Amino acid sequence: MQHGKYRFIVGFLAVPLGLYVLFVIWPFIQSIYYSFTDWTGLSPEFKMVGFDNYSRMLDDDVFWKSLWHSLLFALVLPLVTIGFALFLAFMINVGGRRRRGGPVVSGVRGSSFYKIVYFFPQVLSIAIVALLFAFAYNPDSGAINSAFKAIGLDSVQPLWLGDPDLALWCVMAVLVWSTVGFFVVLFSAGMASIPAELYEAALLDGANRVNTFFRLTLPLLWDTVQSGWVYMGILALGAESFAVVQIMTTGPGGPDYSTTVMVLYVYQKAFRDGQAAYATTIGVALLVVTLAFAAIVMRLGRRERLEF
Repeated sequence: MQHGKYRFIVGFLAVPLGLYVLFVIWPFIQSIYYSFTDWTGLSPEFKMVGFDNYSRMLDDDVFWKSLWHSLLFALVLPLVTIGFALFLAFMINVGGRRRRGGPVVSGVRGSSFYKIVYFFPQVLSIAIVALLFAFAYNPDSGAINSAFKAIGLDSVQPLWLGDPDLALWCVMAVLVWSTVGFFVVLFSAGMASIPAELYEAALLDGANRVNTFFRLTLPLLWDTVQSGWVYMGILALGAESFAVVQIMTTGPGGPDYSTTVMVLYVYQKAFRDGQAAYATTIGVALLVVTLAFAAIVMRLGRRERLEF
């Protein structure tokens, strides 16, 4: 029986594991291999160059700028997005006034409508979102500066994406706007599963809304928050940041590389400059950063599981 069981398990997992190795693991191995060559991405001929690409990367000022920007994305975006989403979800589910004859704890009126409104950006393509905000940030005809003019703040006309000190934060704001709704719905579902009796007992013991959030809601949602943090960090290091920076910024990645992130730099080196081997080297560095980020978050976020 045991032999037959293991044969069934191996047969069941062989195909999905084979596909995973072929389409996920093998490309990583290829990238690491090509990082030790001078491959251009077009020519079938290349030669091994050892650690030359890695030495070049360590001396590349643009790489260090892109690394710093990617780390900012990975640290700031999850913090702002998760924190804002938790606040909105808590207000939707627990922030309502007590109604006569109703439960002690209740959500705000029209909470379902608010969830739909917050989630709406998720149904839009990130490319569409980036284009909309690129028009909104236009210093001459954009909606933001036009609003400043309408309220008499003609002197406040930032360049937004044209200002090296503002451009990166403008891009981050777009990513927060486009992703916060997903986490609002996710956390709302988790909060809705927490028994109302726990909130009622806490409030009867004298706890206020702030105390119930930090001592009741957040601990019971910690696993969900931790997973969301890792997901948001990987999202910020990957395709989402690439799409927004590629579409919205000048260069793209400008001005003066002020918005260049690692994934964009990989794309530029591979497809614009024809330096595929160097691009894979930066990709390997991005892989290390992503794995380190996930490991650190999982390690720092480890705590005793609370159940209800």
